[in-house]
Amino acid sequence: MRHIVGSLPLLASLLAISTGVCSEAAAPSSATTEGDEALYTVQDGNQVDEKTLNGWRTWRALACERCHGAAQEGLVGPSLLESLKYLTKEEFHEVMMNGRIEKGMPPFNTSQMMQKNWEGLYAYLKGRSDGKIKPGRLTAIDKQ
Repeated sequence: MRHIVGSLPLLASLLAISTGVCSEAAAPSSATTEGDEALYTVQDGNQVDEKTLNGWRTWRALACERCHGAAQEGLVGPSLLESLKYLTKEEFHEVMMNGRIEKGMPPFNTSQMMQKNWEGLYAYLKGRSDGKIKPGRLTAIDKQ
């Protein structure tokens, strides 16, 4: 499993980059996995598909920002904006279920919310890492 070693200058740079504002087209944007299955769909930077929305709700309910920062920029824990550029879906699942105790990351294998929504959480964090999903509150894509 790949490990990302952070430093204070790197964290400061990532924080500066992550606070920039990205303009998004009004058309929905979808990221796909290797099997061409849509991982997430986002519109206007803050409207997402239901699975991704439930992933964001899991992020909020389990208070992940306490260690990873409100915008996933990293605090005590690493920047997920960077980590999700490298972690595979399988590696992410392993970390969520088993934790990284030696680094202070608890396991979430007993959390029913995590068991049910880990793929949506992965999709949400990939969207943030890709720069397609903006930090802050998300809502469901309007189905007009």
